[in-house]
Order: sequence, then C-alpha cells, then structure tokens
Amino acid sequence: MTGIVDVHTHLTPRCFIDAVQKNGVWFGMTEEDGELDNLKNLWSIERRLEEMDKLSVNAHMISPTDVFYQYNQKPETTAKIARLCNEEIAGLAKKYPKRIIGLGTLPMQDIELASAELEYGMGKLGLSGFMIDDHVNGVTYDDPVFSPFWEVAERLGAFLLVHQYGPTVTEARTRKYFLHNSVGNLVDRTLTFGCLVGGGVMDRYPGLKICLGHAGGYVPFAVDRMDKGWMMFPKYRGAADKPPSKYLNRFYYDTTTFTDRNLRFLVDVVGSDRVVLGSDFPAPMAVPDPVGAIRQSPTLSDEEKEGILWKNIGKALR
Repeated sequence: MTGIVDVHTHLTPRCFIDAVQKNGVWFGMTEEDGELDNLKNLWSIERRLEEMDKLSVNAHMISPTDVFYQYNQKPETTAKIARLCNEEIAGLAKKYPKRIIGLGTLPMQDIELASAELEYGMGKLGLSGFMIDDHVNGVTYDDPVFSPFWEVAERLGAFLLVHQYGPTVTEARTRKYFLHNSVGNLVDRTLTFGCLVGGGVMDRYPGLKICLGHAGGYVPFAVDRMDKGWMMFPKYRGAADKPPSKYLNRFYYDTTTFTDRNLRFLVDVVGSDRVVLGSDFPAPMAVPDPVGAIRQSPTLSDEEKEGILWKNIGKALR
C-alpha cells in the first residue's frame, strides 16, 4: 500500500442498512443504533471514494462502526454479526485494493470465537486487522482470559485499532454536556494503555501492533504522573518491569487531536514514528481536513509529515 492512509475511518455495513430499512431490525439493532441520521453513513462506496479524493486521501482503513461490536449479545450472535461485517469490508478491499484497507470486528466476549474469526479474517478474507473496544463488558485486557487472543494477533501481525463504544467510564459520574464522548473516550483509552502495560501484555507479546485511537486519549499528558506512581508505589506496578513511559513507543497513535498544538505535543511525547493519520470519518466528531492539518502544520518538519501521512503505517502493515 502506497500513498496517504487514514487509519481511523468507519463504515455502516450495507447488510445492516438494507435489513433495517426493510424490516426495522437486524440482530436486534435498529436504524438509531446505526446512526442513519448521519447521511454519510448511507453513502455508497463510490461516493466515499469521491470524498477521499477531495480530501487527498489515497486509502481508508475501514472498520465497522463501533456499535457493531455487540459484545453484550450471545457470542454466537455476535460472531454472525462479525462475519457479515467482515465479509462486506473484505469485499470492498478486494474490489478497491489501492483505496480500501479492511479492518474487521470480533466477538470478543468469547476468546475462542474471537481468535477463530481473527484467523479467518486475516487468512481467508485478507483483512489487515480489527477494531476492538477498550474493554469487554467491563473486563480489561490485562485479564489472562485474553492471552490466547494476543498470541494469535501477534503471530498473524494483526493491526488492532482500539476504539471505545458506550457507555464510557465517565457516565457513572455524569451524562451531561456530551462529556461521555468528549472526555470519556479519552479516559477509556488511557485506562487501556495502563492495563496493557501494567498487566504485562506488551512485555509478553512484543510483536503486537496496537493503535490507540483518538490520539491515545490522555496518555501523552498522563504518562508522567503514571511514571511517578510507578516509582513511588512499587506494589502497584503489576507486571510492568519498566515505567509506563518506556512503553509509549510500543503503540501507535492517530492524529485526531483537532489542533496543531495538541498534535505537536503528541509527537513530542510518543515520537513522530509512532503517529499515523486518522480522522474518525464519517462521524460528526471527525477531523474535517486530516491531510491538510498535517501538510499545513507550522510545527511539523517535512520528515515528520511524511511519516505521519504514509511511512509509519506502511511500516506497521509490513
């Protein structure tokens, strides 16, 4: 894959759209679940490609919208949902190999089924990876139950985009002011980083390719305090044999920062070689001109811009 790649984009599968428009429901999901009031979710792939051209994006890494996780349903039902979504996205990637990179979804509440779908998705369908939630029904990824999954993901070189679905952790305190999204998304991502590091997952599986969506949440800002806690309270270190900041370069981070100030801070903290282009298209909270934001940045060097736009993701997908 050459050219500019946006790693953080979503798609509402046509199999879902057709079913709910005809029958009103698809595996218990409705039009409201699929956010069909956002007209971009109804766009044809051809219309999407036109928009990509306008935005100077060569390829979209497409994952199903987060509502299609459906970890709360019976594992067999979620597995069916995942297979249909994955087959549709894989079909688009095969039809437009220079424009679409496929990421699937998985029935993460059943690790045996999730691992099998990961194998099938990458081996048979040709997907490049998968998008997963920050937790599975409240269980964080440091739990040993996920060990077989990490083993398969590492062995196959799966690109894993971590992206929250509701409710986020902030909703236990308040549901006001859109904080569940504008703050909650970022808190959830920070907890995921902490659990993967503290739980020793990144040490046991050094080949994992994990991208923390939404620029890693509050990780860049919080990591110094996490280091301080690691140094002052050894009993809480968990399985991490190094301070959390030493694991920053084990993850990738997308560019949904919304300002050049925050983007520069992200690059300074995690390293420019760990930052990849991401917009959150076609969500209302998407970065409107992701490529322009990088190209016009007054603080990024030409080398940093090239890395973010295409070189870093190219290395990750090898």
